[in-house]
Amino acid sequence: MRVAAGPGRTAQRLSGLVDSNGFEAPTVPAWMRWLPALYVVFVLLLEFVTPTQWAVSSLLIAVPVLAAFTHGPVGVALVTVFAVVLEGVLAGTPCCTGTNIHQLWENHHVAAYISTTVVGMLGVALAGYRRRQQRHLVRAHSVAEALMRTLLRPVPHRVGRVQAAGLYRSGEVGTMVGGDLYDIRATPAGERAIIGDVRGKGLQAVRTVADILGSFREAAYDPGDLLSVAARMERRLAREAAEIPDDELFVTAALVEYDARAEQVTIINHGHIEPVLISGGEVTALTGPPALPLGLGGLAAERPVSYTHRFRCGDVLLLCTDGLIEARDHTGAFYPLLERLGRRFAGRPAPGPAEVIDFLNADLPRHTRVLHDDVAILALAPCEPDAAA
Repeated sequence: MRVAAGPGRTAQRLSGLVDSNGFEAPTVPAWMRWLPALYVVFVLLLEFVTPTQWAVSSLLIAVPVLAAFTHGPVGVALVTVFAVVLEGVLAGTPCCTGTNIHQLWENHHVAAYISTTVVGMLGVALAGYRRRQQRHLVRAHSVAEALMRTLLRPVPHRVGRVQAAGLYRSGEVGTMVGGDLYDIRATPAGERAIIGDVRGKGLQAVRTVADILGSFREAAYDPGDLLSVAARMERRLAREAAEIPDDELFVTAALVEYDARAEQVTIINHGHIEPVLISGGEVTALTGPPALPLGLGGLAAERPVSYTHRFRCGDVLLLCTDGLIEARDHTGAFYPLLERLGRRFAGRPAPGPAEVIDFLNADLPRHTRVLHDDVAILALAPCEPDAAA
């Protein structure tokens, strides 16, 4: 499984705020670290070009506050001392005309020294509080990401008689916490996979992800067809909705079962995006009878209906969530999944699941700079007969 937190994952990090698992707290843009120095340069230029005499050095009172946004308590204290000394230097230096000399201990200058010192003390406290909050966020994100990594376990290169690869990108910058899910299991009935998208976000969505995946991982091995697996997940989600309570809790999901002997896949689509098949240089969406999302099955009088499709060596089945096809570029256009896949793989040798995932992982950031929703992708392909033996 390839895990990426989105384009924002490459943002600058605040050194030192890293927990034992390697999770880091994102920091402000690098230019803000130089903001106090740039502000001091601005004050000095203003002192030089101002034709009239006035206490321009009093503008340095703001320097400790600017430093508190990006530096630690020690750094803010040093900046405060520097600002007070510079105020004194400016107060005792002749102005640009050379006709008057500032009085170092005039009341307004002394007031500036005191104000800068007080603001600096507040800045030290602010910087310390900011550091503590960032460490708290790092720990919270560490726990949340560890939970998601436990739920979304790495996809093995081979599962039973299929090759597999997965990708997860979070819409939340700097974290992989989200409501998308996928899994694949080798069972006596065949290789069974699921991909889904929980309504909502945050920790409640993570709880639902845990319930759905737990239910799938148990039901996938039970006797019965794929409809029985879906029915068990439907009942589990109904119980959770009653416990919360939440009458609008649902999960869109696509369930897939591979039968190697029949060389076909069985699909049940619970309001999810249609699976995409790459076969013989063609890219096709596998449409079939739709069903209500999991959790809303009680609103329908009829049971979900499964459908089948040929799935042979050389084919790749792609399952994804709506975060992929709804990713927008700067013009507002959605990501054209079928078009991009067709342009990349049409008329070429059969790709492997990892090749398809690598392509989407590189192509998606070229289409959109910022993800506004989670993206989960699962690619499957039948193993060659000798590899599956």
